[in-house]
Amino acid sequence: MPVPNAEHVVVEEPHQASASGETSGDPSTSENRNLTVNDIVIIDPDCLELDLNHGRINKLQNLEELTCIERLFLRWNLITKIENLDTLTSLVELELYDNQITKIENLGSLVNLEILDLSFNRIKEIEGLENLKNLKKLFLSSNKIQKIQNVNHLVNLNLLELGDNKIRDIENLDGLVNLQYLYLGKNKINKIKNLDCLINLTCLSLQSNRLTAIENLSNLKELNELYLSENGIDTIQNLDENRKLETLDLAQNKIKLIEGISHLENLQEFWMNNNEISDWNTVENLSAITNLATVYLEKNPVAEDPMYRRKLKLIAPSLTQIDATLCR
Repeated sequence: MPVPNAEHVVVEEPHQASASGETSGDPSTSENRNLTVNDIVIIDPDCLELDLNHGRINKLQNLEELTCIERLFLRWNLITKIENLDTLTSLVELELYDNQITKIENLGSLVNLEILDLSFNRIKEIEGLENLKNLKKLFLSSNKIQKIQNVNHLVNLNLLELGDNKIRDIENLDGLVNLQYLYLGKNKINKIKNLDCLINLTCLSLQSNRLTAIENLSNLKELNELYLSENGIDTIQNLDENRKLETLDLAQNKIKLIEGISHLENLQEFWMNNNEISDWNTVENLSAITNLATVYLEKNPVAEDPMYRRKLKLIAPSLTQIDATLCR
């Protein structure tokens, strides 16, 4: 993708106040204005991409002339409301990352939208997406969302990012049959469930939640990447049907035994640091995985062994990296 061109727009600085308190320029346009924010002035109405990142913009306005716009980037501004976008029907990508938005609204006309990024805002509810049936990627991380809802109709969705919210349950995802990437890390989820319909899922992230068991993943036969670090899991189990796994992250749990993975012939990355592995006999189970390239076992009792790296390499000769260090 070409770099968005900022030459199609001017972000106009506000008029400055004089020492006497009077404003320079036209008083009718300067009076009562916030002197820390800027306005948008369009120079090229035919541009396809527009970068307004870091513009100190606090209001979406003056965009009506952009009749051909496909990609609009408004990251790191001061926008509090989604508005005045009705005429931008050609828009394919809209980024409003890191603003001050509290509500998903006024997007009904953007029927061609494929990528929507509203991460790092103040949104409490997933709503206002009824007409966005062509949406492929939806980013809502780092908001204040408590419930997964109002996304079931997004049948073309390929990626859903809901990390760092306040979600307690995995639910209302049955319609997302084309979803491949689901990110739910850093929430308050205590059980893996309601994923059976996501048969095309290749990446599932549930890091930093409240999980105590690996379960209900048997339908996810296309899964390549599974991230379950920073939970309360004590047993590796129920991965019998996930034979396509290439990356398995179980770091920072309470696991004592390496088991239940010898059938994962495609596994290349196995992250088990910060667990409770103390018996080398259980580490021997890694010998069955002939494609294994990287293992993290640091901050386990076995890692205190002076021959730790040598023993691991003898058990799994295919290793090219142990912890953060490449093998010689």
